[in-house]
Amino acid sequence: MDALYELTVIIPTYREGENIGAMIQAVHEVLARSGIRGEILVVDDSSPDNTIPAVRALEADFPDLRLVVRTSDPGLSQSVVEGFSLARSPVILVMDADFSHPVGLVPRFLGEIRAGADIAIGSRYTEGGGTENWPLGRRVISWGATLLGRLLFPEVTDPVSGFFAVKREVVEGAPLRPRGYKILMEVLGKGTWRKAVEIPFVFRDRKAGASKLRGATILDYIGQVWDISLFAISRRRGAAWEEFGKALRFAIVGCTGILVNMGLLWLLTEGAGIYYLLSSIIAIEASIINNFVWNDRWTFGGDPAHQAKPFAHRIALFHAVSIGGAVINWLVLFALTEFGGIYYLLSNMAGILAGFIWNYLMNRNLTWRKG
Repeated sequence: MDALYELTVIIPTYREGENIGAMIQAVHEVLARSGIRGEILVVDDSSPDNTIPAVRALEADFPDLRLVVRTSDPGLSQSVVEGFSLARSPVILVMDADFSHPVGLVPRFLGEIRAGADIAIGSRYTEGGGTENWPLGRRVISWGATLLGRLLFPEVTDPVSGFFAVKREVVEGAPLRPRGYKILMEVLGKGTWRKAVEIPFVFRDRKAGASKLRGATILDYIGQVWDISLFAISRRRGAAWEEFGKALRFAIVGCTGILVNMGLLWLLTEGAGIYYLLSSIIAIEASIINNFVWNDRWTFGGDPAHQAKPFAHRIALFHAVSIGGAVINWLVLFALTEFGGIYYLLSNMAGILAGFIWNYLMNRNLTWRKG
C-alpha cells in the first residue's frame, strides 16, 4: 500500500511563536505549488510562549498539519528523532522554524532523494553556499564543529547542517542517541546509507526570536563525535568506519616511508660514502614517492573515483602536501621545545602527529578527492 504522503517536513520548535505561523504557511505553499503530497509535522518542546496556540489555530486550515507537544527529555535533536518515528512518508525533511533555511529548496531535496540519494544535505560550505549576518564568534564555532565532523565524513562539507532530507530506511532501526543540535551527525554516523548529495544554500540569520546556541552545546557535540567514533569501531560498518580504515592504511604507509627514509639514508651515507645532507634529500624524496605509490594503489586505490585527477596532478599535490606536513612538524617541534619547555623528542612526537593529521586531511580532500 502506498504511503499517505510523499514527504514529511519536520519542524522542531521551542519558543518560535513569532515565526511558526508564517513558516507553516510558506511550507504549505511550496508543497502545493510543487504538487508534492506532503505533511508538516511540528514537534514542540512545551514552549512557554504562544508557539503551541499558534500551531493549533492553523490546524483547521491545514489538514496536513500535525502538532506534537513533548513533555520530557527536551532538545532539538530529541524532537527530530521523535518526528522520525511519527512521519507518515518514505522521505523525511528537517528544517528550522526561523527561516534560516530557504523553504523554496524543499522540492529540490525531494528531487535528489527521488534521483537515488539516501541523504540530501543543505550545505553552507559547498560552492554556492554561505552564511549571512553571522558574528565572528559564531563563524569560528561553526567552522570548528564542521572541521571536527569532517574528520569522520570528509566527503560531506557540512556534516552539522540542520537542513537535510533522508529516506525513512536510513534512520529506521538506527540506534540514534540524540543530543544537542547536530542530529545530522547521528544520522550520518549510525544510519544506513551509501549516497549523500549536498545542495548549496545561504544560511540567513533568524527573522525573529533568539538563537538557542549555548556553550553546553559544544560539549554535547564533542561527546557526540566520540560516541559516533566508538559506534563505528564497535560495529565495523558505516561511512565513519570506512574512513577509519583509510586513515589506518595511510598511517601504515607512513611507517613504511620512515623505514625507506632511514634505510636509504644509511645506505647512501655509510655504503656509498655520499655526504649525509645530500643523502637525506635523496632519502626524503624516495620516501615521498614510496608513500605516494602505496597510498595511490592501496589506501585510496579501491575506489576509482579517488583517481579522478591525472597521475601527474596527484603526485604533484602529494609532494606539496608533504612539504607542508614537514613544515608543520618542524614548527610544532620548535614551538613546544623552545616556548613550552617540553623535551625535544616528545615535542617531535607531537609534531609528527600534527603533520600526519595535516597530510591525511589535505591528501584526502585534495590529492585523492573523489571526482
